[in-house]
Parts: sequence; C-alpha cells; structure tokens
Amino acid sequence: MLGRIHAIGAIRPFEHRPTLDLQSFGYSSAEFIRERFIPAEYRDSYTALTEQLLAAIETIFAEAGNISYIRSHGDCHAGNILWRGGAPHFVDFDDARMAPAVQDLWMMLSGERPRQTAQLAELIEGYSEFNDFNPRQLRLVGALRALRMLHYSAWLARRWEDPIFPRTFPWFNTIRYWGEQILELREQLAALEEPPLELP
Repeated sequence: MLGRIHAIGAIRPFEHRPTLDLQSFGYSSAEFIRERFIPAEYRDSYTALTEQLLAAIETIFAEAGNISYIRSHGDCHAGNILWRGGAPHFVDFDDARMAPAVQDLWMMLSGERPRQTAQLAELIEGYSEFNDFNPRQLRLVGALRALRMLHYSAWLARRWEDPIFPRTFPWFNTIRYWGEQILELREQLAALEEPPLELP
C-alpha cells in the first residue's frame, strides 16, 4: 500500500504543504529551543551538541547526493496504520510534507540492527511491487531520525502556551526531560557515525 501511495505521491509536489528540510526541522528547531526553552544549566551543552549534530546531518545529506522528494505521509509508524478488512488504512496526515520516500519507511523499523535489516527487507520487497526504492536513501535514516527528535521538541515548545499541552505532555519542559534529551541527542550523534542499513 505504501508503495502505491508513493507512486502517486511522486507524480507532482504538494501545493500547500512544507518540505522536510534541514532548515525548518533542524536549525530553526534548535534555535527556538536554545533561545526560549532550554534551562540555563543545559544551554551551553545543548548549543554545542546541536551544532555538531546539524553539521553531521548536513554532511550525510551531501554524501547521499541528489535524492528525490515526494509527497509523503511524514509520520508513518505502526500506530498510524489501522487494519480493517485485511487492508491497511493510513491515518494522521498532520505531518504530510515533501520528503524522501525513506521518511515513510524508517519509523516502521525497531530493535537491533539485525532485526531492522530483516524488517527493511520485508518492507522493500512489498514496496517494490508497486514502486522503485532508491537504496541510497538508507544513508539518510539516522539523519532523519535526528531531525525528527529536534523537530518534535520544538513542536511541543511552540505550542506550550496552549493549556492542553502542559496537561497532555506533563513530562515535557522539565529539568529531567532536557537532561534526557541531551543524552539521547548525544547517542544519536554517535549513531550517525555507524554504517547505514543495507538491503540484504
């Protein structure tokens, strides 16, 4: 089903949706958090870490070369796929945007590398029945995950004045959250140095 969706999504771009790019998901997100949300005791660490992370992401995108952007779901994980009548139904298109096709594949992978490789092989086998997949895009998976992490924190922060957000996400914007966030970003930076996933 996703291969069929992407085959249609590649025909023409969105007219009224943004693009998943380094500026909006990365630099703007990190700047917003740094200037308005991060506690003072974490600001220097967060600033240095995000600068390193964004530089690494830029390098990865440059190394991947010319990657096609298509209309994508943008938040394609198992929780946003409902199975009814033996068929998948994709829901929650709030994050739909122009992005590399792999953006709609990597969030379906879980576990250690061998398990992810096996899952990826199954996904691409079905996907390829209806659409071609460029394996060079696998180089972007770690970078896209890092961008999602930065963007998600900024997404919450930009809506924090809405009373429903502190009630719905009480763990956000606490000292503990930012300490854990810096640790997770540091781990993701290290993960970017690992070889990308490959199709068997």
